[in-house]
Amino acid sequence: MSGPEPGDEDAERETHILRARIARELIDSVRELPAVSVPEALCRACVSLVPDVSGLSMSVVGRGAGMGVVLCASDEVAAQLAEIQYTLGEGPCTDAVRLRAPVFAADLTRAPDARRWPLFAVQAAKAGAEAVFSLPLGGAAGALGTLDLYREAAGPLDDDHVRSALLIADALTLAVTALDHASADSGGVVTWLQGAESDREEIHQATGMLMVRLGVSAEEALLRLRARAFAQGSTSLAIARAIIAGSTDIGHE
Repeated sequence: MSGPEPGDEDAERETHILRARIARELIDSVRELPAVSVPEALCRACVSLVPDVSGLSMSVVGRGAGMGVVLCASDEVAAQLAEIQYTLGEGPCTDAVRLRAPVFAADLTRAPDARRWPLFAVQAAKAGAEAVFSLPLGGAAGALGTLDLYREAAGPLDDDHVRSALLIADALTLAVTALDHASADSGGVVTWLQGAESDREEIHQATGMLMVRLGVSAEEALLRLRARAFAQGSTSLAIARAIIAGSTDIGHE
């Protein structure tokens, strides 16, 4: 069996160098910032690097379905798209996490994308996005989150833009991992991901409360929480906080 061609090796080496350079730029852009400001700064840096998109968001995911939390978003539409997917439990980003592979929806207004995610497609169009592109942020044990891009108008990304987005997602994974390790090594117990972890715990807590109140499984409790969020045009996190505060009562609908 023949090995890789010299040209292939050169291209791969160039890709590694470019990925490392982008990761270094991302790290340098947030190095002197307080931990709470890191996610938004990373998001702004990524927007400047990704061409031909209207906006983007970055999310982290937990062990359970529906436990994704939006770390940052370039605008309100990007934030809504991420929250809608976690609330509904469907969409390109949830599939990207499950498959650990990029998932692109170039036209959510028609089949096959609209048929693949019928609820999300309708809600995404209402939010102002007709195309969504989700790339997993890889971790040793699985996808640690997603980088989600959107366009206001339907249409695919061209090959050069796909390559750029993939490189940036890989570089962002390197940057996030390096920043998280640096935070842990500094002696602090709390890492820069604390806010996301706190949000996710609120969903866990509310799910547990519903399990006890309704006598149902964790999966059923989370489904009830999502259903309430969808019915009210809200998000899973907002409903979870209302459950914890006792300001909403989810019964045996």
